Amino acid sequence: MKVSKYQMLAAVVEQGSLTLAARALGCTQSAVSHSLDSLESELGFPLLKRGRAGIRLTAEGERLMPAVRALLGSEEQLNQLAASIRGLDSGTVRIGAFTSVAVHWLPGVLKEFQADYPHVEFKLLNGDYHDVENWLSDGSIDIGFVNVPCAVDCECIPLMEDRLLAILPEGSRFAHYPKFPLIECETEPFISLLESSDHDARRALEAAGVQPNVRFYTKDDYAILAMVEQGLGMSIMPELLLKGRHDRLQILPLLPEARRTIGIAIAAGAKAGPATRRFADYVVRYVREEAGQNS
Repeated sequence: MKVSKYQMLAAVVEQGSLTLAARALGCTQSAVSHSLDSLESELGFPLLKRGRAGIRLTAEGERLMPAVRALLGSEEQLNQLAASIRGLDSGTVRIGAFTSVAVHWLPGVLKEFQADYPHVEFKLLNGDYHDVENWLSDGSIDIGFVNVPCAVDCECIPLMEDRLLAILPEGSRFAHYPKFPLIECETEPFISLLESSDHDARRALEAAGVQPNVRFYTKDDYAILAMVEQGLGMSIMPELLLKGRHDRLQILPLLPEARRTIGIAIAAGAKAGPATRRFADYVVRYVREEAGQNS
């Protein structure tokens, strides 16, 4: 069994295109196409269907992909372990993160880690809480930054408690309030993330028994910030995401107070490869040092 064929299949599914998959793998499009044809012939059923919207998995391909991702994850753990035994720290660590972590933590952690282990490569996927949990479940990533408690069965290390804050247009009628009363979300125009993404604000509002006056939905955190700046409404966002973002916004603590807990989830737990486990250690140290500097 040639694992490379399954690597190509996973790349095509992820990229949605033979051309993009070939570019990511550093080979020709014809090589990818030939490999997939060969794999379908070996398996005895089609894996992909092509349409105007791009390439998608067939029903048979959908059933196969969890096993494919598990195979590729096991191969990576084996490669990392073999490299560690040889005294070489190498391999690929696949990371899933949401916006605030991807912007404010990951660059610093990666810089420190790469300085010590320059041969380790990284694959970064950016999405919301729901995306990261799905990637952990199907084996697309080795490590995911999550909202604790995490719904996925994996090793989870709490990293930091992060306050939730109200964001309002500059010059709002709450300019002189020391805190923003959550009950006001029932009358103020509210800008919300999609329901699958908006765990933080929804939990805070439900705990306070508040039904927000939602006028807009979006999946993008920075779209919310831009809309609030334009006076289209207010929202609730984590403090980490708002780090360094104070232009044309009024930011207030919530009443009652609400927080989220950010954690790091390791998909393979005790079976994680050496590079994956070492990177997790760097994340824990980095975040705790950052928290100490900001306290």
